[in-house]
Amino acid sequence: MCGILAILGIDPARSNPDELRKQALVMAKTLRHRGPDWSGIFSDGNAILAHERLSIVDVEHGAQPLLDTVNGNALTVNGEIYNHKALRAGLGRAHDFQTFSDCEVILYLYDEGSPEEWLNRMNGIFAFVLYDPRNSTYMIARDPMGVVPLYVGWDRQENLYAASEMKALVGHCERIMEFPPGCYYLGHESEKGFQRYYKPNWAEPGFYPSQPYDPAKLRKALEDAVHRQLMCDVPYGLLISGGVDSSVIAAIAARFREKRVEEEDQSPAWWPQIHSFAVGLKDAPDLAPARKVAAHIGAIHHEIHFTVQEGLDALSDVIYHLESFDVTTIRASTPMYLLMRKIHSMGIKMVLSGEGADEIFGGYLYFHKAPDGHELHDETVRKLDKLHLYDCLRANKSSAAWSVEARVPFLDREFLDVAMNLDPSLKLPRNAAHPRPIEKFMLRDAFRGYIPDEILWRQKEQFSDGVGYSWINALKATAEREISDGMMRGASERFPVKTPETKEAYFYRQLFETHFPQATAINCVPFERSVACSTETALKWDAAFQNMVDPSGRAVMDVHDLGY
Repeated sequence: MCGILAILGIDPARSNPDELRKQALVMAKTLRHRGPDWSGIFSDGNAILAHERLSIVDVEHGAQPLLDTVNGNALTVNGEIYNHKALRAGLGRAHDFQTFSDCEVILYLYDEGSPEEWLNRMNGIFAFVLYDPRNSTYMIARDPMGVVPLYVGWDRQENLYAASEMKALVGHCERIMEFPPGCYYLGHESEKGFQRYYKPNWAEPGFYPSQPYDPAKLRKALEDAVHRQLMCDVPYGLLISGGVDSSVIAAIAARFREKRVEEEDQSPAWWPQIHSFAVGLKDAPDLAPARKVAAHIGAIHHEIHFTVQEGLDALSDVIYHLESFDVTTIRASTPMYLLMRKIHSMGIKMVLSGEGADEIFGGYLYFHKAPDGHELHDETVRKLDKLHLYDCLRANKSSAAWSVEARVPFLDREFLDVAMNLDPSLKLPRNAAHPRPIEKFMLRDAFRGYIPDEILWRQKEQFSDGVGYSWINALKATAEREISDGMMRGASERFPVKTPETKEAYFYRQLFETHFPQATAINCVPFERSVACSTETALKWDAAFQNMVDPSGRAVMDVHDLGY
């Protein structure tokens, strides 16, 4: 997972390009944890593109920025284009490819067609900046779901900046904002602002899908997504939390381990032996199920234990890398951050993870309260629209902190088109063809036999709960010690914007502002009372939701304690 930095629209009459180049090198260095393998920079009088590389595909030749030798266009990318070979084959004319990088094709797609058309043909996770000196313009774009982070900012001289993480822009830009997922921005059409290219039918207001459940079709779509995302020239790993989502992804990946995806499965894999990883406090609920899954799929399994104190000691660093003070995100990210450090130490550079399934299939425990399929569908669309602020951010930044790339097959755009066009009434837990109401029945049913039944039908755990219930209890206890009642009474004066409502939230906000005290940084952080049940959602499914501020899965106790 690389780091990119760009300064665009430079006017030499207002800014010194040579000084900005020096500044760009300093800014890019703050992103080096994302890409420690090589650094590159392109600059002329009007633009600067910098790149910090984590080499995963074409390790030998894929250094960036990439250059079009014919027209001089320059490109810096953070991401993976899984269907790059098909895109190359579909180009209308010959181009002077310099590498086998999956990203280089973007240069020539830009040269041949309109952005909205070719962006919608790309299957991948990405954020990129393309500079076109011949036409005195540039293009910035981000993947459909926002799996890869991207921020933009403006300085006093009206130069436009883009960077993989907010920290690179803080202190240099007067205004910073997140670049919206599924959008692109053209320098010569700046008056149009961010232009949306990703417009799936299932996300249209008032649209309710009606496709019947076909287990074979659903299974094939997810298998294809996992297969695409095994495109890799370096050792990779599988994250297994012990729940159904990550376990299914791991089981599918294990079925493709023998052949090399980059060569159309025609040659032996470079890394046929797979390694799986789980993290938790000792005797955490997730660990034993994860061991069973690993044994079932024949993975070399690594169980990483952390202590409560190790987690507490890491909090400040976690918040620095996350660039967030969101309670749920920090709770779940800390164990993941510690796990990624161990994974990095073993030489693993890419992992597959299970993010997205709960948002697609209505997997959170509060979905048991959904009154009907339409309400459930509206909420899954809302959750997916905000995923870039939470789970995608957590997975990407927790792993990128230790130079590991996290890939998320459930958020593959082709799989989404299949899963999100299913009749949402079939996703209601009470409509499941199961002895008791259960979340994500269709996903579980489609992958019978892939993992042991006790994991396939296991009850949902929030990741921050599953690593050990005492983890959240310790966070609350620490906040109780650190934040007095008097501090809470003055919270609205100390933090008039996005005022924390609990001592735990106050504690995280304090840590955040030791790293990012600027108002423009605070404005970039999402703020909801609870990721699951915020007032913003206007959920009226159950009276118990109205005053809920604890985002733990255990908060929906009448569902959580049922068991299956």
